[in-house]
Amino acid sequence: QVYLVESGGGLVQAGGSLRLSCAASGAIRSINLMGWYRQASGKQRELVATITGRNELNYADSVKGRFIISRDNAKNTVSLQMNSLEAEDTAVYYCRMNGVITMSSYSRNDYWGKGTLVTVSS
Repeated sequence: QVYLVESGGGLVQAGGSLRLSCAASGAIRSINLMGWYRQASGKQRELVATITGRNELNYADSVKGRFIISRDNAKNTVSLQMNSLEAEDTAVYYCRMNGVITMSSYSRNDYWGKGTLVTVSS
């Protein structure tokens, strides 16, 4: 079984920074896509940023130039550096790891974390 644990959320003033991290536990062989999504109150979950195993990056237009996603394949972790935070960034942030192959199975599975709350005060 694979579990994702997020950390780094909290309360920050507008213009500040936060760094989110997500670690996957379990006997993992490889992970294709790692990413962050968010869901604000009353809204649908949306993509924030993703990074593939070949370090191909994708960002939502609303965070381009402010957020940076990175991954550490040796540690099975993905991080999101969030700078110049705005009140509109307030949401629960979810980590996702897609195309996960474990040591016990060659099937590709999709996993989500439970989410971490980011609150930006204006």
